[in-house]
Amino acid sequence: MHPYKKQPDHAFWARAVGRVATTDVDPIVQPAFRIDKQTKIAAAGSCFAQHLARYLQLSGFNYMVTETPHPLIVEEISRKFNYGNFTARFGNVYTAKQLLQLFLRVFNEFSPAEDVWQGKNGRFYDPFRPQIQPNGYATLLEYTRDRERHFAAVREMFRTVEVFIFTLGLTEAWMSARDGAVYPLCPGVAAGTFDPALHQFKNFRLAEVVQDLGAFYGRLKELNPGAKMLLTVSPVPLVATAENRHVLQSTVYSKSVLRVACQELQESYDDIHYFPSYEIICGHHTKGMFFEDDKRSVAERGVDHVMGLFFKHYANIHVDFSKAAPSSPVVAACDCSESERLAQALCDEELLDS
Repeated sequence: MHPYKKQPDHAFWARAVGRVATTDVDPIVQPAFRIDKQTKIAAAGSCFAQHLARYLQLSGFNYMVTETPHPLIVEEISRKFNYGNFTARFGNVYTAKQLLQLFLRVFNEFSPAEDVWQGKNGRFYDPFRPQIQPNGYATLLEYTRDRERHFAAVREMFRTVEVFIFTLGLTEAWMSARDGAVYPLCPGVAAGTFDPALHQFKNFRLAEVVQDLGAFYGRLKELNPGAKMLLTVSPVPLVATAENRHVLQSTVYSKSVLRVACQELQESYDDIHYFPSYEIICGHHTKGMFFEDDKRSVAERGVDHVMGLFFKHYANIHVDFSKAAPSSPVVAACDCSESERLAQALCDEELLDS
């Protein structure tokens, strides 16, 4: 006798992966909690987080949208201005430091020195959500008032959320040399002007990611003691790297750091948990079947599979989205091509290779 004799089937590769059909591989052993259609759920993070949000909304769950457009604005226009893509219009939040600074900014604990960019067209852009407002703001007053409204929506999210899903996307970032403010995108790509004296590259290390997420969660729990956080790692590879190395190496580094950070945080905090969307999509048992031909974009069938497992374990609902009838709420609401559906996600990082 030895300890492995008592291990369940999911502990053995052959029984859990090797001899199992790809779409039957299920790496979720025991969900830490359950959600129902009343649970207040919010999401932030990389581009992949928007897919999670979309499925929660279309499946009738209480996905929080605290920043809404004027009621007279039609759906097509509101989506163009990124209402509903996120709980609030914060755009892509790629790094743990960016999330922590967002919390500090909305509660007036951090005011970046460089907090507005003016383009050559005379319009104004938010350095921390450069694509959220197509073509920027006409006046500084318009920009300031919209940001105040945005901050109020983010505060409401943090104060009332019950399950906060954060999808970690990157370790690489650009930051202000003056005060360490972290941008979602390098200045000069979508807006602003890059200045090597003012903007510096940062590739966060494991301890820094853990420290920043821990600091954020500590502040969140002070404000909202009942909040839980569900961490995921985006399976989407880097568009480009600022390091002097191959983008594949940089991708593996970033995703490895983020995955280990999730594990350390889960083991350190009772109400921080991990959902393995990264493993579900990127595990080599899939042989790349959940990616598009560019080997980077996650195909809709991949999102279907991830969300099917999410609902199975966290909501006790069994839905195979890949085989869902045309009358199902998700299929009916997404009656368009895979590329069109994927294009609904705002992804600042894509501009790095445009």
